[in-house]
Amino acid sequence: MRVLVAIDGSESSEAAVRVLTRQMRPDTTEVYVLHVVEPAFTMSDAALAEIERRSGQIVGDAATLLRDKGFKVTTGVEDGDARSRIIDVADAWKAELIVVASHGRKGLDRFLMGSVSEAVARHAHCSVQIVRSQPESA
Repeated sequence: MRVLVAIDGSESSEAAVRVLTRQMRPDTTEVYVLHVVEPAFTMSDAALAEIERRSGQIVGDAATLLRDKGFKVTTGVEDGDARSRIIDVADAWKAELIVVASHGRKGLDRFLMGSVSEAVARHAHCSVQIVRSQPESA
């Protein structure tokens, strides 16, 4: 099975990776770890470099955890609107399942289901699993 897991470094997205490791068999599952950077209008070169460094760390940490569990992993960092980039990458990679967190880092999104997860669930061309944050032992 081809599973795209979209992460943003939040506790909820870390829970999504943990859930994936418990639900999928590593010998039959390929995972694409995706982090989408939504561009800001004004950003210094130093700020951009820090975002790129942090993005690499976010996908690298998730990939290491998954590889340690035996999964075949591909990683990617994309720029753009998270809702559309997740769906576009899933389509291009031919994902059979998208795993997203119910809530990301954005403040207002915490009051809703999570605008990214909701949009992905509504518009993806494959199944979508939305994971709520949970304690590590759950």
